[in-house]
Amino acid sequence: MMRNNRTTNTFLGISENIAGLLCYVFGFITGMVFLILEKKNEFVRFHAMQSLATFLPLFVISIVVAWIPFIGPIIAFLLTPLGLILWILLMYKAFKGERFKLPVVGDFAEKQISN
Repeated sequence: MMRNNRTTNTFLGISENIAGLLCYVFGFITGMVFLILEKKNEFVRFHAMQSLATFLPLFVISIVVAWIPFIGPIIAFLLTPLGLILWILLMYKAFKGERFKLPVVGDFAEKQISN
């Protein structure tokens, strides 16, 4: 869903596309901050929840997998480009005003903010 020329303000007084981008800047940490602070703007809440639901599991999996002897560090190393690509893509889509949903995680994020 595109929202290009929308300048709806958020709790910080900035446009929602900038707030949506900021939800991803420090991964799940900024996602959590925006989810707690933003109470009304569903666009920002969606991106905050998607950031949290994407990057927290990716972070935990990378740490756990790295402890597996021999193959673990290789798998953790391969997860890094995946995380980087997702990070850039999601920030870009949020900045453009899109409510871009990742498979599974996007549906989960949508259900969580609607409750």
